[in-house]
Amino acid sequence: MNRQQLIEQIKNKRTFLCVGLDTDIKKIPSHLLQDEDPIFSFNKAIIDATSEYCVAYKPNLAFYESMGIKGIVAFEKTIDYLKNNYPNHFIIADAKRGDIGNTSAMYARTFFETYNIDSLTVAPYMGEDSVTPFLGYDGKWVILLALTSNKGSYDFQLTEDRTGEKLFEKVLLTSQKWGNEDNMMYVVGATQGRMFEKIRQIVPNHFLLVPGVGAQGGSLQEVCTFGMNKDCGLLVNSSRGIIYASNDKDFAKCAAEQAHKLQKEMSEELKRIEQ
Repeated sequence: MNRQQLIEQIKNKRTFLCVGLDTDIKKIPSHLLQDEDPIFSFNKAIIDATSEYCVAYKPNLAFYESMGIKGIVAFEKTIDYLKNNYPNHFIIADAKRGDIGNTSAMYARTFFETYNIDSLTVAPYMGEDSVTPFLGYDGKWVILLALTSNKGSYDFQLTEDRTGEKLFEKVLLTSQKWGNEDNMMYVVGATQGRMFEKIRQIVPNHFLLVPGVGAQGGSLQEVCTFGMNKDCGLLVNSSRGIIYASNDKDFAKCAAEQAHKLQKEMSEELKRIEQ
């Protein structure tokens, strides 16, 4: 999916919601455990219930890899189900890959050729040669970690050099030499608040993937006030707040209700760029 197609989906559906498929076998409703593939059964129900309220899905690879081959099969089935039934939804593989060049090239082959997924989260801290192998695929996106929502972000990302430049600012500035607004996004945690102002000064036109709304306490309104641009420029992710809204047989219905609630809030926020 290219940039313009993504923008059109946001405008037409009145939402920039990304549903995170962080599917934990220990947290899904117990009645699903008797299914042949409980992880896929859960994902399928969540996708069917929330698809009209979101433009993207983000399976987190750690939750699938933790189950070995069964988890990988469930991941593959989830991707196939999305592509076959909801082809206009943007798919993000949240895998946070990044290694020396030849290894990154294999990771890129995995997600962009074998799985044919739209985008992949990538850790930039090994530098240019660890990122550029992912940027050689037309219509595919690299989503670089920039400023994350966890407490540990203060350990490195917000440290300053002698000139006062923060490490995450250097990532934003330097990475623009590798990619552009048509093939690169940035992860910025919703809990960072007014830091979005500084980020938009450096990357005014890039899309930002924003986790941390909902269970992690980030404010959608604050993110939109300081982070939205003329094209929206945001994919706001909610995982636990949607997919674990209920642990009973009504889990899909409750997930839909939470997704719809966010979609309605996002529709109101989109009026900012329409005035």
